[in-house]
Amino acid sequence: MSSQSIQWFPGHMHKARKEIEEAMPKVDVIIEVLDARIPFSSENPLIKSFRETNDGKPVVKVLNKRDLADPEMTQLWINHLEKEQGVKAIAITTENLNEVNQIMDLCRKLAPQREEAGKKIRTMIMGIPNVGKSTIINALAGRTVAITGNQPAVTRQQQRINLDNGILLSDTPGILWPKVENPHSGFRLAATGAIKDTAMDYIDVGFFTIEYLIKAYPELIKSRYNLDDDLPNSEIELIEEIGRKRGCLKGGGRVDLHKTSVILINELRNGTLGNITLEHPEMITEELINVAIAEERKTEAKIKKKEERRKRYLKNKR
Repeated sequence: MSSQSIQWFPGHMHKARKEIEEAMPKVDVIIEVLDARIPFSSENPLIKSFRETNDGKPVVKVLNKRDLADPEMTQLWINHLEKEQGVKAIAITTENLNEVNQIMDLCRKLAPQREEAGKKIRTMIMGIPNVGKSTIINALAGRTVAITGNQPAVTRQQQRINLDNGILLSDTPGILWPKVENPHSGFRLAATGAIKDTAMDYIDVGFFTIEYLIKAYPELIKSRYNLDDDLPNSEIELIEEIGRKRGCLKGGGRVDLHKTSVILINELRNGTLGNITLEHPEMITEELINVAIAEERKTEAKIKKKEERRKRYLKNKR
């Protein structure tokens, strides 16, 4: 598995970030759409930054695509997210209009002063690409006002929508942050389709995904790919076994790892594998500690290298 951080920040995203920063002071409630399969990895650190610089702006965290996620893990994430002040969380599927409409009820609870004053509640809906933000907007509006698509970064500019229920909704382009520091989050974003497929290596993402599934959802893997009771211990062995089952073979009977990884990732994305969540709060805590340690070591290595260069310079100068 590659340890490189994924970087993907097109020019229109930089422009969107500036526009959002300018509009934020006039927003009463933020609606942040997350992917229920990766609630942490689909959170945008920029949104946390926007909230902090605007007096802890309240936020409704919407865990969309709950029908694809592990329901027990989804509830665990809701409880975890609501520990933070000013945060309400809800899990929905856009197939259920009643669930979608509950988003507005939570906005009213977080900004009662606006309704009491007879003013519209000003909301801004945000989220990284391909989490279903535009589909939610259309469901709330009861008409098509936002372009939808299963490719990231469909929305390119802001628009304001009057929902006719005392709520104004500002739409924003789906924005990623300049660099995904946690490499595990980068792979999860790639696996669920938040990052364009051209920015990822299917084999790397396939290996990362199957390594997790062996430990977390072995029974789903066995069932889907008709495997024996004892799964292979390593991701490469399991990928090859799946490839053989699906006829993904090249010359000489070798398994086509790319083709097999494409099948695995597509079946994860569309829910064919089953209800799967790719992360849980304790796992994320451990990963962030490791990221911090790695950054500290990198900083120490840079300082050491700089000091060695200085010593060589002084020695040569003599």
